[in-house]
Amino acid sequence: MSSNVTDHDSHGRLRLFRNPWLEKLTVIPLNAFLIVWAALLPAIAVVGFRVAPTWWAVPLVFAGLIIWTLTEYALHRYVFHFEARSPLIRHAIFVIHANHHADADDPLRNLMPPIVSIPVGLLVWGLSIWVLGAPGTWFLLGFMTGYVAYDLVHFACHQFPMRGRIGRMLKTHHMRHHHLKVEGNYAITGMMWDRIFSTRISSVRKV
Repeated sequence: MSSNVTDHDSHGRLRLFRNPWLEKLTVIPLNAFLIVWAALLPAIAVVGFRVAPTWWAVPLVFAGLIIWTLTEYALHRYVFHFEARSPLIRHAIFVIHANHHADADDPLRNLMPPIVSIPVGLLVWGLSIWVLGAPGTWFLLGFMTGYVAYDLVHFACHQFPMRGRIGRMLKTHHMRHHHLKVEGNYAITGMMWDRIFSTRISSVRKV
């Protein structure tokens, strides 16, 4: 996936926007990400306890987690790697995701910035309330917990050795997407979807 974005800033990082304020919104360090979601996830739970019956909590949180993994897979496969003819759409995809393939190990772009994740979360919350009523807040909690887990695993795949058995499995799965064949291994936390939809990259090559 290509783009005509070739500018770099003074630190050698790919520049996505010429406006410095917009550019700052495209990056987030790990500590800031942890602070944001350490506040927001409990806040969602508090709202759930206040507005929704707690007997809905466990099944809807679990449903939210599962739906997140499918959403993660579908977005990565059908949106982030969409081969567009329009230069405008290609540029948008570069800003959203393809820049990550151009500079995969930039720690400030291995996590989704809140300027994207929070509005998406609000949209999911609105849809959840529309479909499920107040208990939709529990679904949101599961969905966003799944998202945070996904982003942290993605960050770890690029920034940490991940030498344990599970960690090695997750890292190998994702690195095959980057280094062997981008048209596959779209999932990061929900690897079952690559098996179900026959997009798993199988190789004896080690990463």
